[in-house]
Amino acid sequence: MLSRAAEDQLRSLAPLVLGTLVRRYGQFESCEDAVQEALLAAAVQWPAQGVPGNPRGWLLAVATRRLTDAWRSESARRERERAECVRDTAPAADERAPGDADDSLLLLFLCCHPALAPSAQVALTLRAVGGLSTAQIAHAFLTPEATMSQRIRRAKQRLAGERFAAPTPADRDARLAAVLHVLYLIFNEGYAASGGPQLQRAELTGEAIRLTRQLHRLLPDDGEVAGLLALMLLTDAHRLARTGPRGALIPLAEQDRSRWDRAACAEGITLVSAALAQSPPGPYQLQAAIAAVHAEAPGYAETDWRQIVALYRLLDHLAPNPMVTLNRAAAVAMADGPHAGLALLEPLRHDARTARHHRLAAVRAHLLELAGEHEAARAEYLTAMRLTTSAPEQQYLLTRATRLGDADDRRPTTMTETRTDTVRVPGATLHDGTHPGAHAIALRTVFTEEGVA
Repeated sequence: MLSRAAEDQLRSLAPLVLGTLVRRYGQFESCEDAVQEALLAAAVQWPAQGVPGNPRGWLLAVATRRLTDAWRSESARRERERAECVRDTAPAADERAPGDADDSLLLLFLCCHPALAPSAQVALTLRAVGGLSTAQIAHAFLTPEATMSQRIRRAKQRLAGERFAAPTPADRDARLAAVLHVLYLIFNEGYAASGGPQLQRAELTGEAIRLTRQLHRLLPDDGEVAGLLALMLLTDAHRLARTGPRGALIPLAEQDRSRWDRAACAEGITLVSAALAQSPPGPYQLQAAIAAVHAEAPGYAETDWRQIVALYRLLDHLAPNPMVTLNRAAAVAMADGPHAGLALLEPLRHDARTARHHRLAAVRAHLLELAGEHEAARAEYLTAMRLTTSAPEQQYLLTRATRLGDADDRRPTTMTETRTDTVRVPGATLHDGTHPGAHAIALRTVFTEEGVA
């Protein structure tokens, strides 16, 4: 059986080998199939024969042979001649071709081509750049393997004829934004699974972090790349504290912070601090800054909610969308009271994008509970429970609703007054308020902490 270290090595080498083949010979679909066959061959042979001295050269040689075999099997004379040429020029297993660059960034750009749907971009990125098998990707997304295989095959066919080259300067920012969004989607599905019995899927969060680290290595001066990596690290640092022994969801206010990964928190804070100091703030940097404020708080009661509200105000200005508003409303509720938060949520009840979203109902439920409106809160908890497809979230919401079953015997929860000061956060000085008695918000939305975990 292949060791974990060897498996990680294979996955890190997969995009390097694929990039070399595509750069040399074109035909992304055929090259990707050949690399997958080479990875399978390594998984079978390396445990018995040992890892070769030059693993990349070994994979490149095997993939090249698979490629030439496929081409030689075709009847067209042109393809046979091309196959012979490829075989004649293929490097030996231990040869390290000096001209072979790391084409991982170009592969990411190609896999996140705007012609592909987001679901196809995610699947193709995990396979071509992440080195995951179709079966692994299908398992992670609770999708039949045949369905995922067809999705990946269609995506590769759609890219036939696309140039394997860096996008033009005019297109680069948009293409990089698409890459970051795909990595964000992969992480978010792993951190808060959209369905199934588990709250989180570590294989997806781990892969998203690995790929984003790789992107940060390729683009060390890009503030948003650093911001996204920081956001992932700061968020994933809570993973062990987010669920109980049986997988039950534990909200942020009730988490044992000694179980947070402090090394990941420190790395994330360092990354976002440097990014904000060196480049204009972007949406990922601001979300990471919010996560950093949570990470720096000794406990939930010491969270700087005014500072978080100020950061959300900036985020809402740079990248307005309903989920940002939802998070901002939750933070405002902690700073100014539940009714202030509920007022910000009101427009979302009439927005088609969020009106039937379980996170809106869940956050409204908690703010209504804080306001002492227990019957209304219970109804919203039950609505959220019906709308979500995540089993842990359903159980959590049902538990909250059950606790409010006898609303007349419950006393309203009151919000404490805030004290305000001026505090310094990475890259800026913002107005801050602290809540000695802050309460948990029901469910997180996107990565930031106003929700659960």
